[in-house]
Amino acid sequence: MRRPLVTGTGTRTVFLALFALCAVAYLYFATLDTARELSPQGCRMSYMWPSYVLQAEFDARWTPLATRYSLWLYREVDGNGRGWEGTHVGNGVPVLFIPGNAGSSRQVRSIASSATRQYYDAPYTVALEFKARPDVKPLDFFAVEFNEDLSAFHGPTLDAQTAYTARAIAYIRALYPPRTPIVVMGHSMGGVVATALLSLNNQTTDTEMEMDIAAIITMSTPHTLPPARFDARIDALYERTARVLERDATPIVSLCGGATDMMIPSESCVLPNPNPSVVRESAPFRRTVFSSALEGAWTGVGHREMVWCHQVRWRLARAALELSTASTPSSRAVVLDRWLRDGHRLPPLSEGRLPEPLTNAANAETLPEEMHLVLKHPRGSRTYLLPVPVPAPAPSTPRAKFVLLVSQGSIAPVGPQKAGSLTAAVFACAGADDMECDSLRPAVLKLIPSPITGRPFPIPEEGSDESEGIVLFEADVPSAKYIAVRMANAQGQGWVTGGFVSSEPFTSSVSTIHLLLGRVSVPMPDFAALQTSFEFPNLLSNALVVYRLTPRHKISEEPCSDPLLAPLLAHTSHPSETHYFPLTVLPSHRILLHTHAAAPHVHSPLVPPGVRFTVYSSGSLGCKSDLVALDLSVDWAATLGRWASRYFTAVPSWAIGVVAIIIFQAWGTSENNVPLPSVEESLALFTGKPLRRLLFFSVLLSAVPLPERFYLGNRGEWLFCAIAPLLLLIATGFVCVSWWVLQALIWPLGKIGRVGFRRRREDTSVHRSTLISMCLIFLLIFLFVPWQVAFLGCWAIHLYNCAASKVHVAHITSIPDAVAIPLLRRRGDDGEPLEDDEPEELRRPAAPPPPHVVGNHNHNMHLLLLMTWLLPLAAPVLVVWARTLAVAGLTTPFDGDHFFLSVAPFLVLVDFASWTNGPLFERQSFERIVSIRWAFACLAAAAFLLGSRKAYFVFDAAKVAIGLVVLVRIGPRYWGRSSFAPAARN
Repeated sequence: MRRPLVTGTGTRTVFLALFALCAVAYLYFATLDTARELSPQGCRMSYMWPSYVLQAEFDARWTPLATRYSLWLYREVDGNGRGWEGTHVGNGVPVLFIPGNAGSSRQVRSIASSATRQYYDAPYTVALEFKARPDVKPLDFFAVEFNEDLSAFHGPTLDAQTAYTARAIAYIRALYPPRTPIVVMGHSMGGVVATALLSLNNQTTDTEMEMDIAAIITMSTPHTLPPARFDARIDALYERTARVLERDATPIVSLCGGATDMMIPSESCVLPNPNPSVVRESAPFRRTVFSSALEGAWTGVGHREMVWCHQVRWRLARAALELSTASTPSSRAVVLDRWLRDGHRLPPLSEGRLPEPLTNAANAETLPEEMHLVLKHPRGSRTYLLPVPVPAPAPSTPRAKFVLLVSQGSIAPVGPQKAGSLTAAVFACAGADDMECDSLRPAVLKLIPSPITGRPFPIPEEGSDESEGIVLFEADVPSAKYIAVRMANAQGQGWVTGGFVSSEPFTSSVSTIHLLLGRVSVPMPDFAALQTSFEFPNLLSNALVVYRLTPRHKISEEPCSDPLLAPLLAHTSHPSETHYFPLTVLPSHRILLHTHAAAPHVHSPLVPPGVRFTVYSSGSLGCKSDLVALDLSVDWAATLGRWASRYFTAVPSWAIGVVAIIIFQAWGTSENNVPLPSVEESLALFTGKPLRRLLFFSVLLSAVPLPERFYLGNRGEWLFCAIAPLLLLIATGFVCVSWWVLQALIWPLGKIGRVGFRRRREDTSVHRSTLISMCLIFLLIFLFVPWQVAFLGCWAIHLYNCAASKVHVAHITSIPDAVAIPLLRRRGDDGEPLEDDEPEELRRPAAPPPPHVVGNHNHNMHLLLLMTWLLPLAAPVLVVWARTLAVAGLTTPFDGDHFFLSVAPFLVLVDFASWTNGPLFERQSFERIVSIRWAFACLAAAAFLLGSRKAYFVFDAAKVAIGLVVLVRIGPRYWGRSSFAPAARN
């Protein structure tokens, strides 16, 4: 039966390939642009004079991994090499730093140097601040050296690092008095190792082995979602650690860089919420702090920059110094909350009591109603009374909210680290006669930035100056007649402004659908002076969508040249994430509103839907803002950049699904007595009606509310339905590109194969030498090399066999075209033809080649395409193994990945395909009910449904599919029990 003609073979594949390449290029640059624009970085460089002391005593007597890893002690020196403190340890507090994927122990130097230079003013000279506090002890920073192991790709490597770190803590504790706690810091995957230590701590019953960890501080650590999803054992480690974190009392702080961090999605940096069944008061301390909300930092921080960004590192060092004064988990939590504040929670009462009740308010200055308090460069001490506005008679009218802004001062206990002498306190006064006033408890009390007008925020390579921060005080006004503001110790620096604003936010019903069609203009209310809140409850708040906000200003004859606080937008999209944007921005700067609250594949906490932000301004001295409206739209470039950064691992998995469907479709054709098509024909067939159907079903499936671990992890959010067809088109295009690359590789190999071409062997049973070789390979995998190495060799052999097969097919198919010209018969004298001397075979056209020869070649090429796309899923472990071998040599065995049955089906298949003289795959009689080709359909389903979240599961599904094919269609013949008679192979 003749194969149907395929039209448009080259056009569609070329178009899809070009589309995939152009789309990936655009998404790549959109991702880079997103990192610069979403949360700009303004980190000041940190400087130090490092030295490192090898802990040679921590050797193989402590752990066999000492031959692979090492432990170092950091010591700060001056320009002449003189140390700030001795190399002896035991009198301070130990801190252990754990580097991350491909990290180095030397990354500890920035934080350790800051801790040393904060505690000491000069070598061996304790700073005055700490000289008066003998309970604060110096820090001894240790760091483990993992030789830049690629721990993000390999679960056993993480287990080895955890085991080594646990023994390192035991060694460090032996250098100090008994029960000395240790502070653990981890960067990137080092934070995963740090939290995994808690599971070891909970498993041991030996008090000598128990690790007394005071607190864990992680930096840019993916706590909830592995950054590379190629190993099931990493998922198992995550699940084990998550169960321990629900009940372990060790305080943990996770510091996240936000959208600037391009190594991990920052939604995975958020610590999981404690178990809801645990009583809130007894729940373990878990705190996530985004650097954009970190008081005094207010900047996005990149993944590698997190360890040296000055605004971050000095706070980490100070928190570790202060932890030496705390002895209980609750007191340690107070220290962490103080020095790593993001302003989302009120400062603990232990950090400063509310002011004493005001008793002399009768002598205070009373301001007229509806007048804001404005003090520029105040001096002395004074109290001001602000009459509380009386609400309208309507019961639905909300009461006012009081807002106070203090620059270069403090409202206890919040203020800049080096605040001026100015202090402020707020009271609620019930009556007008005796003026009894009680302290007004704030709803918000935090430090916000004060950007410089006309300059970008944060300033690149400089950031913000914390001393210029503004203390924000917000409180709901109770049933009181007056609000009293008491100023004290003012020396003409800074300013104070306060007043009443409406507690009812400005609400807009605009939805994301409206913004898909264009932009929406939101007018600024006239009452916007100190604070204006905006709510958009119908806007989708997700990590996959970014909104652009453009402020519009009116042209004023008397522009405000010197505002105390120019309009500042604060976007709080997550209980731990806030971004600040000055609305007097440069023309080239975009204000992009984004979030990490809800994201793909992450179980999001209960966050109210919608988008909310607040605009603050001073509105002082009659200098009102000229801001008249805010234009809101979807920023498609940034949105597509967010898609790319979260779904790049889905492309190889979906490409495997595409190849599996192509094989399924090709086998279906051959089972209908049609010759198996070539890969080019299969691609052309797939890019027609099957691809259009798959695109349609991918959109429908995107609207199904599947759990976050399946498909694209969007839980059926239909606004993201375009992601699935985009990924499918890109994956299909890359399959086409990969086929062209394979053809380019096969061409030179075919030339080599033509020279060394040999006839295939005639027997159909497996040789004893093959059995011995196979057993040796399995033994080598079981003892030494990971099975991924055997798979790579298997792919290389199959690539060469395909090249040789192509030469063989070209050779035998050229014979019918070169038919010998029949010899002319000679006639005798009697006119009768004479007998020819040539045999009869030479006088007939050559026989066509056996049909299975071309079919086997096409089968091999389809399988080569599948194995090629399985390589990216096996490559990470190969890279880890090669890296470990290059660094550690054969000092320690490579843990895990020695299950030889994982590669056995591919070895048998490639070996059988290299010598069989009959059809490669024979359909069995029982396959009339269910064909084994449906194994490839199941593989495609696994690739599309689970490939984006668990790439390793796709490889497991491929192993099962190939294993079933080998077992059903090759197994009996491979062991010599073939029903295919040799005579039939002529």
